Amino acid sequence: MGIYQFRLPDVGEGTAEAEIVAWHVKVGDVVHEDQNLVDVMTDKATVEMPVPIGGKVLALHGEPGDMAAVGAVLVEIEVEGEGNAKAVKPAAAPAAAKAPEPKPAPVAKIEAPAPKPVAARQPAAPFRPKAGAKPLASPAVRARADELGIKLQYVPGSGPAGRITQADLDAYAHGYGAVGGGAMSAYAAREGADEVKVIGLRRRIAEKMQESKRRIPHYAYIDEVDMTELESLRTYLNSTKKADQPKLNVLPFLMRALVKVLPEFPEINARFDDEAGVVHRHHAVHIGIATQTDNGLIVPVVKHAEARDIWDCAREVARVATAARENKAAKDELSGSTITITSLGALGGLATTPVINYPEVAIIGPNAIIDRPVVRDGQIVVRKMMNLSSSFDHRVVDGFDAAQFIQRIKGLLEHPAAIFVD
Repeated sequence: MGIYQFRLPDVGEGTAEAEIVAWHVKVGDVVHEDQNLVDVMTDKATVEMPVPIGGKVLALHGEPGDMAAVGAVLVEIEVEGEGNAKAVKPAAAPAAAKAPEPKPAPVAKIEAPAPKPVAARQPAAPFRPKAGAKPLASPAVRARADELGIKLQYVPGSGPAGRITQADLDAYAHGYGAVGGGAMSAYAAREGADEVKVIGLRRRIAEKMQESKRRIPHYAYIDEVDMTELESLRTYLNSTKKADQPKLNVLPFLMRALVKVLPEFPEINARFDDEAGVVHRHHAVHIGIATQTDNGLIVPVVKHAEARDIWDCAREVARVATAARENKAAKDELSGSTITITSLGALGGLATTPVINYPEVAIIGPNAIIDRPVVRDGQIVVRKMMNLSSSFDHRVVDGFDAAQFIQRIKGLLEHPAAIFVD
């Protein structure tokens, strides 16, 4: 038997280190060739690390949230044959060699790396279901919860897949207190706090947002847009589209408006290398689409929007957004944007002050379309109105130019036929 040390490989693009996001094995597991051992996150994406050889896991190095350098040992595996760790066997310290060791001699020689305990070895934390999800519990647990007046959606479950057990009910009742014959009070005081380690994508989002707000003096501009004509056109196009054409929402129209207007404002379709003091004004329009996923906010990119018609824009937005949500987006689909659109869809609200996707210099945020009374030719009429929010890097884009840019976008959205006129 021998020891195989699985080291963090070079995942490309000059990456020197990666963050451990999640372990998929634990000490004692028998793994097979090409099985995923661990997920790591680079600056670009989360990457699975498959093992090239089968064997028994002896040690894991690092916890979720730790950074590992390229070439660092992540996993040690006992394998048939000699393995690849001959050189480390004599490295055991004399003191360690004298310590009692119940394991067979070939395995005892690898204790020198002193692996740290990892999260994968700890008991699973109680799972609280997402809002609106039906809690998993047996009929007996549900019946007892009814007797106690406990709503299961508030009870963290410690069983498989978050299943709520009788012990979880006891812990919840003990923690929050039962009143009046076992019924729970709706006004019972709550104690304690959940500690959630900020790792992986959540940490990258936090770091990027902090960097963007720290480095970029944001200039916000919001204007209202009459979307009545565009909504009428959109409804017509959706009702007459071909079976192989995607359904249109507002984003493809906004993308085509951007493509049409940006050549007049080259300083806005740009990325600012503030360390080098250089603004890169791009000819191509690569539009980032801020996408909410189960793991957090990701910005996949629609490349060369200037070369796509409205249907192709819609099709590509759907494709890259789905890839991002399913964690299947390629590295080049998550980088290279020159301007970003962020939309909350039906939750769009009245207005936002979006954070620029550094190192870009502008971000556009359409808000909810709402029927509002407005004055037209001296008469109060109901129109479909939308506020268009935007933020600009004030080091690169002057306020007057930003306002002109949004006014040009507004004009095209209010007269959508102009979007299709050369």
